[in-house]
Amino acid sequence: MIERYSRPEMVALWSAESRFRIWFEIEAHALDAMAELGVVPHSSAKAVWEKGAFEVDRIDEIERETKHDVIAFLTNVAEHVGEEARFLHQGMTSSDVLDTCLSVQLARASDIMIADLDALLVVLKRRAFEHKMTPTIGRSHGIHAEPVTFGLKLAQAYAEFARNRARLVLARADIATCAISGAVGTFANIDPRVEAHVAEKMGLTVEPVSTQVIPRDRHAMFFATLGVIASSVERLSIEIRHLQRTEVLEAEEYFAPGQKGSSAMPHKRNPILTENLTGLARMVRSAVVPALENVALWHERDISHSSVERMIGPDATITLDFALVRLTGVIDKLLVYPARMQRNLDRMGGLVHSQRVLLALTQAGMSREVAYKAVQRNAMRVWESDGEQSLLQLLKDDGEVTGYLSNAELEDKFDLGYHFRHVDTIFARVFEE
Repeated sequence: MIERYSRPEMVALWSAESRFRIWFEIEAHALDAMAELGVVPHSSAKAVWEKGAFEVDRIDEIERETKHDVIAFLTNVAEHVGEEARFLHQGMTSSDVLDTCLSVQLARASDIMIADLDALLVVLKRRAFEHKMTPTIGRSHGIHAEPVTFGLKLAQAYAEFARNRARLVLARADIATCAISGAVGTFANIDPRVEAHVAEKMGLTVEPVSTQVIPRDRHAMFFATLGVIASSVERLSIEIRHLQRTEVLEAEEYFAPGQKGSSAMPHKRNPILTENLTGLARMVRSAVVPALENVALWHERDISHSSVERMIGPDATITLDFALVRLTGVIDKLLVYPARMQRNLDRMGGLVHSQRVLLALTQAGMSREVAYKAVQRNAMRVWESDGEQSLLQLLKDDGEVTGYLSNAELEDKFDLGYHFRHVDTIFARVFEE
């Protein structure tokens, strides 16, 4: 994580101050539950809430000696609380604090990213309806295929990110579990009711069965979900990058007054934001494989997962949060050029209507094989002329074709609006359902 690709709210969630605050709340809530169960004095729980405090620098100082972060934290808190602090961490193990804290952080990070997705969906919907019937060329393999609308491209992105939102909601629910079960997870020295109390207070659910750690399949699924969302960010970013190429130039990133595209070439307007998003997506996905490898821990626990999660937890969530907000800004201000889209549609002499002619010939009685050859030989002449020739005119001059279709019937097959008959149906599926 670097400041350049970070937003303050998500960064604050992963700060040492935030982490130790969550640790304190876990310990204090656990002490409350133990006091209610008569395991520790109520005065101890009260003293922790009233006197409990910590200093990040002091914890770091103690850890340099103890080589144990949780012990360093408890020692620092005890310096403030005094004698009553002896009941802190009663029957608990370090992972109870660390894993429950990580669950809280990932759940709160999810809330931020869900809000990011909501904002992105609003912008995608607005721009999709703005260009609902803006004709543009659909491409397969990067080659002109058949007409679509630019609104359909954005509707597809909306549907994809709506699925991503649903995935993240599920991933949040899956990761938001609490384990206060003690060494090896048997509750030998702590009552399960303590875990239930802490879970409720921290906005989590109880982990049904922990070992000494929360099972890492949950974390693997969480980071895999972030990876999928990042891939969707990249897919839409690459679409914009392709559309911004000089030879295409159907859409481009907003270019602000005073902005410079190149240190050498004053004319340049580069897709720097979407290129950046492509790179950020790679970084988010880089967290997925380590998270998957963390699932296989030794027996009831080891700490091979710990160093991994200390990195990928903040890095993946901070980066994806930034990327989603940046993508929202790109779509919000995206410059769209309908006239250029139409010119590109018309550039290849009507080739985009070849399938309609093929189907019309078969419906008129010509075999599919013969019809395909008849349309293709004329289409190749248009292709080789770089669109200078007209497919419609070549077909009208082809006696084999006109033996089945009249000029009027051929002209009908070159109607652009035909391709958009079901746009309303698609939009209804995407935005109304």
